[in-house]
Amino acid sequence: MLSLEDYRHIVPDERLAEIYARARGLYGKHIVHLNATYQGGGVAEILYPLVMLMNDVGVNTGWRILHGSQEFFEITKGFHNALQGAKLDFSEKKRQTYLQVNDNFAKFTHLDHDCIIVHDPQPLALIRSYRKRQPWIWRCHIDLTDPERELWDWLKGFVLKYDQVALSSEKYFKDDLPVDQRLMYPAINPLNMKNRDISEKTVIDQVRKVGVPTDKPVIAQVSRLDPWKDPEGVIDVFLLVKEKVDCRLVFCYNVATDDPESLKMYNKVLRKANRYLKAGDILFVIGNKEVLVNAIQRFSDCVIQKSTREGFCLAVTEAMWKGTPVVASNVGGIPIQIDDGRNGFLLEPKDTKGFAERIVHLLKNADERKNLGENARETVRKKFLITRLLSDYLDMLNAIIQD
Repeated sequence: MLSLEDYRHIVPDERLAEIYARARGLYGKHIVHLNATYQGGGVAEILYPLVMLMNDVGVNTGWRILHGSQEFFEITKGFHNALQGAKLDFSEKKRQTYLQVNDNFAKFTHLDHDCIIVHDPQPLALIRSYRKRQPWIWRCHIDLTDPERELWDWLKGFVLKYDQVALSSEKYFKDDLPVDQRLMYPAINPLNMKNRDISEKTVIDQVRKVGVPTDKPVIAQVSRLDPWKDPEGVIDVFLLVKEKVDCRLVFCYNVATDDPESLKMYNKVLRKANRYLKAGDILFVIGNKEVLVNAIQRFSDCVIQKSTREGFCLAVTEAMWKGTPVVASNVGGIPIQIDDGRNGFLLEPKDTKGFAERIVHLLKNADERKNLGENARETVRKKFLITRLLSDYLDMLNAIIQD
């Protein structure tokens, strides 16, 4: 059972004392989080330690998972993409399916808590199925810079019923949304198996077990295989790098239960990588074990995150925590984490040549890799650990419940 005491000597005692003090104002209150999946995505990875720690410090907190059909999740994946700027065939059938799943779920989920926190668009419409008796918060983890207009206008009708919206970047704040909007950075748990310190022997054993040779430098992208991560563009970068440095590319990917697109994207990337797979230059590894993801991020000489849109990107945070230099796109929440040239490198998403040049530079300069990695780890320690997020949630809840 995770406890706040476990974080002593990882974060300052002053931070822990601040958390206990903020929790006192919420004794006797009952909070609930709702989202669409219990595993395979950043939201679930955040909620697992967050809910346990909220309970540990004295705030009764539950976690509910929306029950939806395959059709529903295909629709909401389209919503997710459209909120990040993609086109959407927004039919009446899709609207009704979305509303029906939310209505059905509401019939067997009693929400009589002191505050309801809804994550992302999948359960957003739940609020219409209840008589509102308490504050509702919408925690949006998506890049809302330029959402598809028709969808956003429709979803905004539900968001207007909420008391507060929490977003991952000030760039996502919406001038056309007359609801209080709050900045809230995501975070990683440094004590789970994905992020805790492991021995060099464990690292080598894990990567060898999944067929990653240890005789050449490795570049890795650790994330879902979806269009926003631009895995095909990552291959283009790798081919330019390989002209200068003999190395390998590892795609360490996972599949979330609410992401039906992932198999299609996997097959598309596989076709592009085909002849390089046969030569052993590109490898695909299923990141289904946290210790394996941990090992790959530590073993890699460089992590690339060539996203075209990002809500925040915890894969960047994870690599930075392990002291592995990251070369990433200057989009979404990534520049909140990376200070270009100090703890990593930022480039425009389509700058394939620039990505390759930065990676070649890192592969040829071990001292710079070490320096960037040390700075990156300290950045995460100060700003992006779960204890910081816990403190932010308690602060938000104190303010909204007291109001």
